[in-house]
Amino acid sequence: MAGGTGEPGRTATAGVLAVLCAFDGEHPRMALSEIARRAELPLTTTHRLVGGLVDGELLTRGSDSTYEVGRRLWQIGLLAPVQTRLRDAATPYMQDVYAATHDNVHLAIRDGTAALYVERISGERSVPILSGAGRRLALHATGVGKVLLAYAPDEIVETVLRAPERITKHTIVDAARLRRELQSVRERGFARTAEEMTVGTCSVAVPVFLENGEIAAALGIVVTSVRRDLMRLVPVLQVAARGISRRLAADPVNA
Repeated sequence: MAGGTGEPGRTATAGVLAVLCAFDGEHPRMALSEIARRAELPLTTTHRLVGGLVDGELLTRGSDSTYEVGRRLWQIGLLAPVQTRLRDAATPYMQDVYAATHDNVHLAIRDGTAALYVERISGERSVPILSGAGRRLALHATGVGKVLLAYAPDEIVETVLRAPERITKHTIVDAARLRRELQSVRERGFARTAEEMTVGTCSVAVPVFLENGEIAAALGIVVTSVRRDLMRLVPVLQVAARGISRRLAADPVNA
């Protein structure tokens, strides 16, 4: 990919794209050698391209000499029309849910085989969690992820269930059990987790549908595991999800 083509500009662009596309939900942070391997580029070429991306704040270099996507690249990604409209439609309702619960409120979309968190509202009283805007977490181990997986194409479901990662001792990795949970999500209209992503937390999430019946996103809450009223939060989320759906339907671009 990095070899000469007689068109240096095109070669440089292809190289930059190869480096950026090397990052995904399973590889959010990598050493230079791993980036080169996944991008199928020579190490010297990768070093030069990564250096330029770090200078431009599209990648960041950690103290352990690994690299991850930079804030500027995430900010650019937020300009994508679908995500911008989704966040604009959802934010007022997410704020309402937070005002009523003071818990972590999430909005996520499916990005391949991961849940991409596009917005989070939390406060001092919210339980500390891993997820945040721009993070990608496992579909099978998060509330929003299970909702998104329940409505995902069959090939995505099969890929995820082929080898689900055990993140905590409570993570469900049995494919048959996960299939039953996904069926239950479609029947009940919500998903829940119990310490499957982070010990000490549990979650509940519901789908946000487009007017044509397709899923647009998942809306969820993460609370401490000692909380006993998790199921009482489902109607709160469902009301908010319907409000988001109405706002998306009112937007002719998304209708």
